[in-house]
Amino acid sequence: MSKVKYYYDPETLSYRKIERKKRTTFKYVSVFLLGSALFGFISVFLASQYFESPKEKALARELQNMQLQYDLLNKKLDETEIVLSNLEERDNAIYRLYFEANPIPEEQRRAGFGGVNRYKDLEGYDNSKLIIETNKRLDIIQKQIVVQSKSLDEIAILAEDKELFLASIPAIQPVKNEDLTRMASGYGYRIDPFTKVKKFHFGMDFTAPRGTPIYATGDGVVKRADGSAIGYGKHIRIDHGYGYVSLYAHLYKYNVRINQKVKRGDIIGFVGSTGRSEAPHLHYEIFKDGDRINPINFYYGNLSPEEFSELLKKASLENQSLD
Repeated sequence: MSKVKYYYDPETLSYRKIERKKRTTFKYVSVFLLGSALFGFISVFLASQYFESPKEKALARELQNMQLQYDLLNKKLDETEIVLSNLEERDNAIYRLYFEANPIPEEQRRAGFGGVNRYKDLEGYDNSKLIIETNKRLDIIQKQIVVQSKSLDEIAILAEDKELFLASIPAIQPVKNEDLTRMASGYGYRIDPFTKVKKFHFGMDFTAPRGTPIYATGDGVVKRADGSAIGYGKHIRIDHGYGYVSLYAHLYKYNVRINQKVKRGDIIGFVGSTGRSEAPHLHYEIFKDGDRINPINFYYGNLSPEEFSELLKKASLENQSLD
């Protein structure tokens, strides 16, 4: 039951009942409701500003962890870029230089990505800039790795080819020093033993007893082993590839056959005096791209500096050749 309220009327000197009008009641109720709503809104606003819900706390921790992971990822990218830069420097300055290959241009290594926007799907988020920049760095590093990988593949091929090249070059003396009687004649103008006239001697003559082993001076394939070339008698020609051919003349007998593959140091025949020869010896020549060149420059494989110096001195003497 609602309470009845009175007020004192000084004119009538009596108490009168307070009668509340409906309009006044509505006004009070409206003010109360509006005040309550305003108070509730302010309370919720202040609570959202200064107090986090469990869900918001979880999301905040997740964002914090994500930021930390991105920072760690970028540190790893920094380290990767340093390692890759060092590898690129060695690739250009050492590997490719050693194998006589052109360095990879810097603009090719650092080339970006043209055309459409590759990162459009990553735009429109709070951390879009961070995510896009990280993805760009990762894409560039991946491209640099692809370029470097292809370069190393090329280097590997060059290294293999270089190894074959070094093994194929005629780089040793065809007769061992201990088997030599003497080095009879070198490359250049010499006295012909038959005509006694000076003429150009295109090889080197190594005197040794008949039957002394003759060694292949580099890896290759035997292209000739016959006596049909004028003046050479029984002779062998080995194709070493890369434009190099070695010739061994005046042999006593063969130890190889045509099209046989030989390795440097294999015994291919034996010293003799067949063909246009005055005494048992080996006449040795080297061809490069079809031209005869001085064999004296190709004995670095089995001679010491002192032995090579002595051989050079003997080869330079303008004496009489043996063929």
